[in-house]
Amino acid sequence: FLTQQLSFGIMAMILNKLETSLEGTACSEEQDNDSWERYLERKSLVLQFLHSDLSLYHLQHYQNKLELLKKCYFYLEIEPKHVNVRGENHMMHRTDILQVIDPCQFQRMKKVGKNQTEIQLSLFTELLEQLERGREELSCYIEVCDMVTFLSQWDLIMQRLSKLSKFMETLLSLQVPGRLHVKHCLLSNADLRGTRLPNIRLSLCTRMPLIFDRRESFAHKDWAKLKWFTENQESHLEPCELHFKLLTNESQTEVGYGRIQEVTSNTCVVQDLQPGRSYEFTIRRSDTHTLVFKKWHDTIILKTKTNAVEDADSSACA
Repeated sequence: FLTQQLSFGIMAMILNKLETSLEGTACSEEQDNDSWERYLERKSLVLQFLHSDLSLYHLQHYQNKLELLKKCYFYLEIEPKHVNVRGENHMMHRTDILQVIDPCQFQRMKKVGKNQTEIQLSLFTELLEQLERGREELSCYIEVCDMVTFLSQWDLIMQRLSKLSKFMETLLSLQVPGRLHVKHCLLSNADLRGTRLPNIRLSLCTRMPLIFDRRESFAHKDWAKLKWFTENQESHLEPCELHFKLLTNESQTEVGYGRIQEVTSNTCVVQDLQPGRSYEFTIRRSDTHTLVFKKWHDTIILKTKTNAVEDADSSACA
């Protein structure tokens, strides 16, 4: 009888341990499943961010936008463009706002506009570099880290996502030049003759760079034809300057000469060139009183033909 009771007790203990072990295994499996689902969910969130806002396509788009902005011309834009002024005969007449703006204050605001442009371009560059580094860092978490490491670093990953999202918002706002804060009165009270001062608003605007058409620009024996365009193919043609100079070798004693031609079109023919010589042509927008920043201009080098080459071309055409 005692032996039978002892056997029952041992069996009960074994069953109890077995049930406890099974419960622990089930609990462990349930925790593993929860961790795996959490891992997949959070990994999907990071991948979605990488494939949308931080995709290689978008980063390349921002890089192209930055390169274009670096080549653009930045101008000061004034609103309103006209103001009513009382003349000596006390009659009101409409005049250009620039006619009544204090020249010293205006030059000061142009410097402010230039500084703001340079800061904007530097900040754009820095933010883009931060976004590129952030993409590499997040991609590393996805590709290298196992489930346990990824989940243990989740708070750090979330902080990085939040910071990169803010960087992205700031970068998007920098794609369009902003307004300038006017601290002082820009208008000369003497010129207004008691007229009520208008509310002056200053902002920055951009104009596309001029780029030579390499296919349509060419040189003959003593003349060259140049053609240029803008990326947005603007219909309204504004004055621009075509600079060109003769290129000389360092061993030559001849000093290269150059000229500047004012042009209000997208083509120009340059006459009186020397045969068989290389010329450097540069196209840029004309300086205006509202220009605050320019850093880039397009340049092309063309070599005029010699008499022998031109005669051969004429024979071939015939």
